[in-house]
Amino acid sequence: MTRLTGRRVLVVEDEALVAMLVEDALLDAGASVVGPAATVSEALSLLRTEKPDVAVLDLNLAGETSTPVADVLVQQGVPFVVATGYGAEGLPPSHAHVPVLAKPYDPDDLTAALGRLCG
Repeated sequence: MTRLTGRRVLVVEDEALVAMLVEDALLDAGASVVGPAATVSEALSLLRTEKPDVAVLDLNLAGETSTPVADVLVQQGVPFVVATGYGAEGLPPSHAHVPVLAKPYDPDDLTAALGRLCG
């Protein structure tokens, strides 16, 4: 049993293979997956109907930034991790406090980071 057991995790990732690997790692850790969403509009649509406990966001989604999704997560009080190949400097100042996972990352590092956010 892990800290993610029974937790609902929103996955926002536009690379299908990465999204599948993330989903597998989360399921192995006992979480249920919300999504994955490949675009900002898909993620925002999910957030209108779903209430995740925690989330992982790819910073760049097919030419757009996931910042609008991050803003909604903050408003809803949902902690999240940002996954990016660009490092923390790609985050807007309003999200400078958010944990960043540098791509490529190990799935165990992702589940550990999300588990820490779950307490």
